[in-house]
Amino acid sequence: MWQVSVPDTSCSPRLARTTVTLMGPNGSRLADTPVRIEQVRHDFLFGNVGFDLIDHAAGTDVSATSAQLAADYLDLFNAATLPFYLGRFEPRRGEPDTARLAGAARWFAQRGATVKGHPLVWHTAQPAWLDALPADGVEQVLRARIRREVAGFAGTIDWWDAINEVVIMPVFTAVPNAVTDLARQKGRLAMVRLAFEEARAANPNVRLVLNDFDLSSAYECLIEGVLEAGIVPDAIGLQTHMHQGFRGEDYLIDKVGKFARYGIPLHFTETSLVSGRLMPAHVVDLNDYRVTSWPSTPGGEARQADEIVRHYRTLVSQPSVASIVYWGITDAHTWLNAPIGLVRADGSHKPAYDALHGLIKGDWWVGPTDGATDEAGRFELTGFAGMYAVTVGGQRRFVHLDKTTGASLTVTL
Repeated sequence: MWQVSVPDTSCSPRLARTTVTLMGPNGSRLADTPVRIEQVRHDFLFGNVGFDLIDHAAGTDVSATSAQLAADYLDLFNAATLPFYLGRFEPRRGEPDTARLAGAARWFAQRGATVKGHPLVWHTAQPAWLDALPADGVEQVLRARIRREVAGFAGTIDWWDAINEVVIMPVFTAVPNAVTDLARQKGRLAMVRLAFEEARAANPNVRLVLNDFDLSSAYECLIEGVLEAGIVPDAIGLQTHMHQGFRGEDYLIDKVGKFARYGIPLHFTETSLVSGRLMPAHVVDLNDYRVTSWPSTPGGEARQADEIVRHYRTLVSQPSVASIVYWGITDAHTWLNAPIGLVRADGSHKPAYDALHGLIKGDWWVGPTDGATDEAGRFELTGFAGMYAVTVGGQRRFVHLDKTTGASLTVTL
């Protein structure tokens, strides 16, 4: 029997296997029939921020650079995170940037990407008009904002980072703000409940992430309190910005083990690796390290490529991890001006882009590959969970492969 297999089987938790039988329209088995098999999508969410492509999606940036960046993005990633920071989304009250973000969300969704909004509630990047309101007014704004965005974008954006960095939210002191003041009055659990209940009421199909950079026991305690209160996230978000250096396989496996025990899928929501000099280790808050020039270097790019492979291989091998979102496709507009992009500002690929592409669309990808069914019209398919195209004589059918597919699958032409 012809066997179609993914090149790399080392990430066995991702693999599924089935025997496909091809049937003709009259119910007969198609024996000794030429077949082409090609994977078209991973179930695993390999994402990146879509911030740099919003203008391209809106048709206001049709330059060759933006077109190439869009092609590079879509050739590698199947998920996009879009920015909904209230201070930028609605800098003037009553004038949200809905049309532009809706256009960007549709652009990604039409090209097969799963779109997530980030975030619904956060204490940073708030507009000045919100800080001028009393506490009850701030709460009313947050509740209304959640309902507006979640309901208004339903069907295009059904994934949201519901609340961001709530561990530090009530004790945040770097920038006085109304959301921190509200969190100090209500407490962390009440803030989480506010975000989740309003979002679920606005869209019954919404998928919500509890997201944080604090991966200490404080986050574990918060999650336990949230679950005890009957609030169940669809994913636990874990940030891994590594401007000070790759944290290593042991660190990643340790964190996965600690947070996987809740039985909720883990999303590594914000990943970054530097391709230049590393941020000094003594910096506690990454936002405190701001430089106007932070160049990518040949040595740094080689290091970044090696580390991105190690990072992704480690996490993809863990069955509890369902998503990795990298925090920057290009160096052109990165957070803190850090050289964390996979593409240089001039549009050329860094080694890290090609290394990651070699995993997602190489080692972990099937096809296109040609073969033929056996005398019983069968072939065996082994690959990463996802969608596959089966092409016979110009006819194309799609099959979904995962752990629930079963030992056999029938495709009728």
